[in-house]
Amino acid sequence: MSYFLKNKLLNLFRRGLKFVRLASTSAIVVATSTSAPRRVSSSAATSSLTLAVDDLQTLKMKVCIIGSGPATHTAAIYASCAELNAILFEGWMANGVTPGGQLTTTSEVENFLGFPDGINGIELMDRYRKQSLCFGTQILIETVNKADFSTTPFKVFTDSKAVIANSFTVATGAIAKQLDFSGSGEGPGGFWNRDISVCAVCNGAAPIFKNKPLVVIRGGDSAMEKATFLTKYATMVYIIHRRDTFKASKIMQQRALTNPKIQVLWNLVVVGAYKDEITNNRVLGGLKVKNMVSGEVSDLKVSGLFFAIGHEPATKFLDGQLELHSDGYVVTKAGTTQTSVRGVFAARDVQDRKYR
Repeated sequence: MSYFLKNKLLNLFRRGLKFVRLASTSAIVVATSTSAPRRVSSSAATSSLTLAVDDLQTLKMKVCIIGSGPATHTAAIYASCAELNAILFEGWMANGVTPGGQLTTTSEVENFLGFPDGINGIELMDRYRKQSLCFGTQILIETVNKADFSTTPFKVFTDSKAVIANSFTVATGAIAKQLDFSGSGEGPGGFWNRDISVCAVCNGAAPIFKNKPLVVIRGGDSAMEKATFLTKYATMVYIIHRRDTFKASKIMQQRALTNPKIQVLWNLVVVGAYKDEITNNRVLGGLKVKNMVSGEVSDLKVSGLFFAIGHEPATKFLDGQLELHSDGYVVTKAGTTQTSVRGVFAARDVQDRKYR
């Protein structure tokens, strides 16, 4: 069993632990809620931070890398080749995704160089991780929840460790947004990461989608691009949009609207996904869609669904330590990975607002 597949199974255990944490946290809240709020002076805050570092296991490194996707391991390999003593925090189900990033939510990756027959996303990230370890990278399965880039050396914190380093690379990625409706999840009766996906380029050519009717949800440029791409493989691509106009650019709209294999279904939302009885309920049979004008619910027979509702960069833990765009992506100097803080770098999806 691969490392990342084991982590997916362990996530079930993690969800159980949440109840224990909530119980202990609620006890603390009850004990402190009656206390009047008070302002903490800067000296007190500094003292508190010092105490926090003292209470944690402190590691001093030359380079620290945060993330677990391809960009993370690329940075780790090159840092290790330069003998920069790199440590990597891959996170523990950070942002609800298994270590390895979004590729671990992908079944078959068809467009990665060097694998003419495709490769499973989890297996691909397993190989990345093994190569980082082979080059001497120290990998920790902990989630960074706080950073201090105000002074050098820089510091980041997990629940049990504090890392002090001269340079940091943030490669925490961006999480594709999903809609929540019956059948959209991973549990029993859910089709997520099988017949429901977010990556048309990764999964569109998979056998389960070839020569089948497919759906793309939403009306921006990403939806137009995914729908157009999927027409290479699908018999028909339906774009389901909750309004009667698109937000996409005019040229992207034109490409989609003039494509004979794309049909737009206006003023609709998906309210459920159901199984295909012909195949003994093994695959997606169709969707329940609701008309936003009439309220009528009807069936749409399709074999796959792709969300195209945007991404959310994993930058909340930075808490103002780096300059961000209004949508949360890290600002970098044009053509580089340099952030607003010298010595702190940002790579790939966490700073890439266009391609992701």
